[in-house]
Amino acid sequence: MNRIAKKIYRQILSAEKILLIPHQEPDGDAMGSVSAMAYFFEDIGKDYEIYCSTEVPEKLSLLPHIKDARQNNSIWQEPDFDTILFLDCGDTDYAGVSNFLKQENMEDINILNIDHHPSNKKYGHLNLIIDSASSTAEILYFFLRLNLININRDIAMSLLTGLITDTENFSNPGTTEKSLKVASELIHLGANYNLLKTWFLKNKDINALKLWGTVLSRLTKHEKHDVVYTYITLNDIKNNNLSEDETAGVANFLNNLSEGKVALILKEVEQNKKVKGSLRTTRDDIDVSQIAKELGGGGHKKASGFTIEAGIADSLEKIWLVFEKTKHSQVDNKAQ
Repeated sequence: MNRIAKKIYRQILSAEKILLIPHQEPDGDAMGSVSAMAYFFEDIGKDYEIYCSTEVPEKLSLLPHIKDARQNNSIWQEPDFDTILFLDCGDTDYAGVSNFLKQENMEDINILNIDHHPSNKKYGHLNLIIDSASSTAEILYFFLRLNLININRDIAMSLLTGLITDTENFSNPGTTEKSLKVASELIHLGANYNLLKTWFLKNKDINALKLWGTVLSRLTKHEKHDVVYTYITLNDIKNNNLSEDETAGVANFLNNLSEGKVALILKEVEQNKKVKGSLRTTRDDIDVSQIAKELGGGGHKKASGFTIEAGIADSLEKIWLVFEKTKHSQVDNKAQ
């Protein structure tokens, strides 16, 4: 880490203007990481902008320490930045900017890539990828410490936001001794843990819980593959007068089940045309990122996601075929 972290730091110092980019539909780790670096840039007088290809969920944008992000694509027409820093993005498609990067005016742009996803495609000129980290925020903590950068209260709050959301308040398998130590240090530096815990955990109104009730009532177990699964439709969200981000957390909640090796939840994005899937497991002998990869997605060994251009029923058929294929592949690998 040290050598690459130093090189990225030098590139940041030499840059005239930096464009910060999280992945689309950003979560707390993505926006917390972007905000932390933005505060660092302000401290050293570095010019920057933040671009996100989709709107930041209101639950995040209302936090006072989370920075605003632009969605205006005109930023790519005559770019005045010479460096792009991608944070928490496995690839440029996931960031929603791959087409912009193919433009001729992008040829001389320096691309920096800091992430914790094992599926990261290392698309940057400099790549700092640590897939054992709980979050990109955790990596940034050590990046800042290594380069002797002051971590003020706003940076500490932003990084703790990333840690809390990606570890589900230090309850999912991504939680490690190191992530807990980093969180403790961030609290010591001024981050308000109680505020963030309350903000992200006590965030369900009556309609949201009714939606969860509907989704949980559909829980089914696929006996052959030992997968517990459910789904959310667009009508579920509409009928309960909710925004899409109110469904966040269902997939991780399914980790509390004592049945099933894997938990799966599908969320309808376009009616009968497109769904997003989330896979979770608490078992050490299962790698759900391999399933997600076969379905065009990626992520971590115990938490991954994918998108399928099909309705829920057809998507399930594809998913079970991949589970079957992956099961045989694992058997073959063991035999070798």
